[in-house]
Amino acid sequence: MQDLDRMLAGVADGFAHVGDVRAPVLRHPSDVGLVYEDVTFPALDGVPLEGWFIPAEGTDRLVIANHPMGFSRSGQPTDRSPWRDEWGPSGNGVEVDFLPDYRILHDAGYHVLAYDLRNHGLSGAAHGGIVTSGWLESRDVVGSIRHARQRADLAGVRIALFSRCLGCNSTMAAMQRYPEEFDGISCLVGAQPVTTRIIVGHQLQLAGVPADRVEQALTDLDGLVRLRTSFGWSDRDNHEWAKSVSVPTLLYQVHDDVLTEPTDVQTQFDNIPVADKSLHWITGTTARWDGYLEFQRRPEPMLAWIDAH
Repeated sequence: MQDLDRMLAGVADGFAHVGDVRAPVLRHPSDVGLVYEDVTFPALDGVPLEGWFIPAEGTDRLVIANHPMGFSRSGQPTDRSPWRDEWGPSGNGVEVDFLPDYRILHDAGYHVLAYDLRNHGLSGAAHGGIVTSGWLESRDVVGSIRHARQRADLAGVRIALFSRCLGCNSTMAAMQRYPEEFDGISCLVGAQPVTTRIIVGHQLQLAGVPADRVEQALTDLDGLVRLRTSFGWSDRDNHEWAKSVSVPTLLYQVHDDVLTEPTDVQTQFDNIPVADKSLHWITGTTARWDGYLEFQRRPEPMLAWIDAH
């Protein structure tokens, strides 16, 4: 019991201090031959966000990239400690490098704006370093859209959103909280949005918590996380946020991801109220990180979706 209590306290501390061990901005667009501009802009509440603007010549189309929890705009070196220690046991101990994604988007004729969410990468610290699974981070998504719309060199640009995991959660939450900001957004490509309670439950099982004790452990953890961050599981409800998605949306997900379950993304997809939507399953793997690497391996479905909209 004491071992379980310590484990739950450690998990709860991870929500309260996600910025303590940030994934570095380890690579840069120049590493894949791209010209870029370092940019900084405020989130909706003024938190300074750091990013890259990667121009593509002769286009009026822009993709804004929103990254997963624990990553930076350049990815995550999960082949190294301490990230490997957390994610390796679930089969995700490989580096995720997002720079090839930006090269693909650029070569397909898109400007790219990629940035670090608050408490991630090089962006500003906020709210003591807590992560809220998308609720407060939604202000960052709005900040990135406003930055794009305020740039003289992007006047009249058409904007698509490419949002993964926490980035997708944050995008959906932003659509619920600030729907007017998404007027004119062309489409969303969302990779692996996840309900926090579900992914934490799977992590507890992988850490050795018996299946018959997981539900009680999640209930106990809900209280601990709320005490540390003010946000419990019910405040991090992607199923509800999905009901406010207002643009054509493609979701994709590793079907047999050991850290979640198919019904989670399926429910989110079903709750999206737009007719123009699609759900793409990745099969043949149980590793969540394969979902983050899917675009650079097989970009055609996502590019076709963005191109069509």
